[in-house]
Amino acid sequence: MANKKNYKSINDIEFAVRIIPKSSSIKNIKLIHVILSFIIFSSLFLLVNNKNYLKYSNKAKLIKSEKDVRVLGHFPYQETAYENLIEIQPNILVHKEMYKSLKDMQDDAEKDGIYLVFLSGYRSIKLQKEIFYSLKSVRNQIASERARVSAPPGYSEHSTGFAIDIGDAYVREADFEESFENTSAFQWLKNNAAKYHFKLSFDKNQNSVDYEPWHWRYEGSIEALKIFESSNRTTF
Repeated sequence: MANKKNYKSINDIEFAVRIIPKSSSIKNIKLIHVILSFIIFSSLFLLVNNKNYLKYSNKAKLIKSEKDVRVLGHFPYQETAYENLIEIQPNILVHKEMYKSLKDMQDDAEKDGIYLVFLSGYRSIKLQKEIFYSLKSVRNQIASERARVSAPPGYSEHSTGFAIDIGDAYVREADFEESFENTSAFQWLKNNAAKYHFKLSFDKNQNSVDYEPWHWRYEGSIEALKIFESSNRTTF
């Protein structure tokens, strides 16, 4: 019996001993949690702000690049092909995509007792060059002064065929004058031109070019919208 193993020693199972950490250890763990939370929060904060920074930075770069392509306040425009043009009235050519809208606008204005006359439509870059430099010389103006009332060659909306200068048949002395805004024709255009997809190009809200109440552009086709996209997106 002396060799018989003790029953208790055979069946005793060692239990895991739970070690209760000291108070200083608990404080260290809490501190680590606080530090980790701060790091995670800071990382998220920096990530969000970095995205916003890139967003506004890219927007600023876009605006800057758009401003850089302008010359004396005017955006560059390619000259449309001659086959895209059609005569709206003697010696006045316009882009064929805006012909119907322009004619409808003129006809509907007449029904309201308003008689719109077209003063200038498509102008080639060659003609624009003659206008810009000859008048600048005659008026003894430097380029920046002349550019406020006439775009440099290659920078005129008229070269696209989508721009039209309009006058009032009963107030011809207001042709190409700021006083055109006081005519019945201008008031009618102000209230109705958008219905036919026409927009005033140089209003009083911009400061790069003089106010031109007679100068309207067509934005009723995809091609026209693409051409004037930069101008519509940029504040003058």
